Formats: sequence, structure tokens, C-alpha cells
Amino acid sequence: MKGRSMFDGLAAWLGALPIAGLSLAVLAAGCARPVTDTFQGYVEGEFVYMASSQAGQLVDLAVQRGQTVPASALLFTLESSNEADAVKQAQHQLQAAESQRADLLTGKRPVEVAVNEAQLQQARSDAQRTATQLQRDEEQFRIGGIAKSQLDDSRAAAVNAQAHVRELEAQVQVARLPGREQQIRAQEAQVEAARAALAQAQWKLDQKQVHAAQAGLVFDTMYRAGEWVPAGSPVVRILPPQNVKVRFFVPQAVAGGLAPGRAVAIRCDGCGAEVPATVRFVSDQAEYTPPTIYSNDTRSKFVFMVEAWPQPADAVRLHPGQPVEVALR
Repeated sequence: MKGRSMFDGLAAWLGALPIAGLSLAVLAAGCARPVTDTFQGYVEGEFVYMASSQAGQLVDLAVQRGQTVPASALLFTLESSNEADAVKQAQHQLQAAESQRADLLTGKRPVEVAVNEAQLQQARSDAQRTATQLQRDEEQFRIGGIAKSQLDDSRAAAVNAQAHVRELEAQVQVARLPGREQQIRAQEAQVEAARAALAQAQWKLDQKQVHAAQAGLVFDTMYRAGEWVPAGSPVVRILPPQNVKVRFFVPQAVAGGLAPGRAVAIRCDGCGAEVPATVRFVSDQAEYTPPTIYSNDTRSKFVFMVEAWPQPADAVRLHPGQPVEVALR
């Protein structure tokens, strides 16, 4: 009886093997990792760093961290007295160059021309007097009243007087003419150089006030009023809504089927409804590799980075560094 009981127990155990095997298979299938279309990621922002090309003391920080500003809004102002003086100097230099050009184009002043004309009138009177005296001396020489030397002196005086008249006539004509062409061109170049200097000085002055290039959230400020700001050092960091994106990671099998333009949905705590987004970039290299040696058995552990961008109107619901879930559509 004892041997029969042992035999019956062994048979019962052997008969239960198929059922146990089936149970283990079902349990293993339940423990296997399910295929999913939802992946972990985080929000990231491409910040715009607003800086001035000129150095100076920060005299006015017009915005605060967390403030939303429109495009062209004043962000900060640097001390600019030196640049303002440079603009005034350049303006005066331009005015001087333009005045000299105008003087060359108009010739001498009317008073100077009047002086030359009076001198010409006097020279003509002298020429007339010497011509009359020469006529008298020629008559006196014919009757033997004067010597030949006196007649020669009268002729020389008459010739000199006529030459002086022609000289003054030429001076009057020159006084009424503008400057020479070469002088005018040289002065035109001086005017253009003065204008360029003024534009440069004005540009440096304008750089002391920095405005927002586009609307966005003031994410951070790096300086306080009264501090010295080096040239090119950012003072305000802005996050435009169109610069908000989501990075998430997908396994190798999913990455091969993703392409720019694919629609995804972003989920996060406190976001409310799903945030729609569009894939713009899929990395062609593994962004994260576990500490394993590559082989056919471990290649499924490689993941690839994907970037998706929401619409600017929806981006205000997301914050850089925030963890999210991304579902493929």
C-alpha cells in the first residue's frame, strides 16, 4: 500500500507539469516589457541673450525676471555721456564741412567781389588818364615840345594801365566763379567722411540702450543697476515662446520610423490638456548609451534623441527643465 501511494503521487506530479509550464509561460509574458508609444523627455528653451556691444555702467534695468515683454521693449540702459558728446562733436564737424563746401560752390562773398569791382573801376580811370596823356605827349613830340624819353614814358604808362585793367577784370571773373572742380570734389569727400563719423557715433550711442529683439519671457537678469557691464556681456536672458522645445528619447526600433513633421502630444503634470507638437529633428547618433558592450543582444538599449516643437501659443504652458511624457500620433 505504501508503494502504491508513492506511485500515485508521482503520477499526479507528472500530470501537473503541462499546467505548470503553461502558467510559467503566461507569467513570463506578463512580465515582458510592453510595447509603448509614450516616451520620457524634458522641456528645453533656446534663450536669447541680450547684450550691448559697448561697455558701461548699468544705470537702468527696465525689466524684471519673470516679466513678459513685447518686441522692441526697452530692456536696459548703460551710461552714455561720452557717446552723447561724441555725437555732438561729429554733428559740428559735419556742419563745418558742409559750410566749406557751400563756400566753394558760391565763390567769394559779395563784399569781396565789390572790392574787386571798385579796384577795376579805378584801374579803368587810370588807363583812360594815361591814354589821354599819351595822346597829348605825341602831339607835343611832333612839334618838338618834349623829348623822346618823355614820350616813351607816357607810352609805357599807358600800356601798364591797360594791363592792370585786364588783370582786375580777370580777378572779378574768378571771384564770381565757384571753387575749382578738384577742390569741390575734395570737400565733398570731407562731407561724406563727416557724415560717416556722425553715423558711427550715433550707432555707439544707440547701443547704450538695448531693446528686445522679439517678444518673450524675461527668464533671468545678470546685472544690477550700478554695476559695470563689459562689452558683449549679456544683461537680460529672454525666452521667446517659439524657442521652447521638448527633447525626448526613443529606442532604436522607434527612431528609424520617425521623421520631421511627425505629430506628437506632450503630457505633463499641471499642463491640463495635451500640448500638440511637431517633430523637427531626429538624431542619427545614440545620445545615451548604458554602460554595456555593443552586441546584437544589447543594441536595443541604445536610445536616440528627438526634438519636438509646440506652437508658440501652447509653449507658454511649458517650462524649461520640466519633465514630460511624449506620445506619438
